[in-house]
Amino acid sequence: MTFAATVLTLYPEMFPGPLGVSLAGRAREQGKWTLDAVQIRDFAIDKHRTVDDTPAGGGAGMVLRVDVLSAAVDHALANNPAAPVIAMTPRGKPLTQERVRELAEGPGVTILCGRFEGFDERIFAGRPVEEVSIGDIVLSGGECAALMLLDACIRLLPGVMGAPSSGSEESFENGLLEYPHYTRPVEWEGRTIPEVLRSGDHAKIAAWRKHQAEVDTRLRRPDLWERHTGARVQSASGARRENKDQGQ
Repeated sequence: MTFAATVLTLYPEMFPGPLGVSLAGRAREQGKWTLDAVQIRDFAIDKHRTVDDTPAGGGAGMVLRVDVLSAAVDHALANNPAAPVIAMTPRGKPLTQERVRELAEGPGVTILCGRFEGFDERIFAGRPVEEVSIGDIVLSGGECAALMLLDACIRLLPGVMGAPSSGSEESFENGLLEYPHYTRPVEWEGRTIPEVLRSGDHAKIAAWRKHQAEVDTRLRRPDLWERHTGARVQSASGARRENKDQGQ
């Protein structure tokens, strides 16, 4: 099954962009996924091809019109009704590796890229559009976020990555950050590759990697560690955090 990606955007010339090279580019050439970058402006209803208007109630910026957006979404749904429609917006649910894997296992995805102050809110009530955020940041448009989402999906498609285990041993796949990696030279500026990784003992190597993944997750991402263990967040020293005010 070919993964079909549709991007609804005011700047279709931004695609495929970086997705046209390396793993994603080769996979596209091999027919593992397809890309259709659709100009939202083509669905404007006036002679000036207007796609936005001033915010109701006043305020700075412009808002993408719901009548134009709905026509673009309807076009995408008609072409690939089984593909979920995702709007890239900082107001959305944080994107996770779990959600990426779900998307990669499906028929494809339609991505709606915002600009200006964002979308008329009625598009989310009137159409099956899922709001997704790539992080607590604001970009000038949803295109860069769409590229990131597609890259995350494409690399998980069958046959795209060389080693079958490449995707299963990465950060977030098991609720932890990935363990650290090393390669030659064995010594660099007085720093050496950990001896266990040079031992040839696969059981010890696996145990070391699991331990390092746990340590790094606890130190770097206590939020992930808390979800992973179900325990209270611990400090870097291992001491449990306690609320100063027991009433909190």
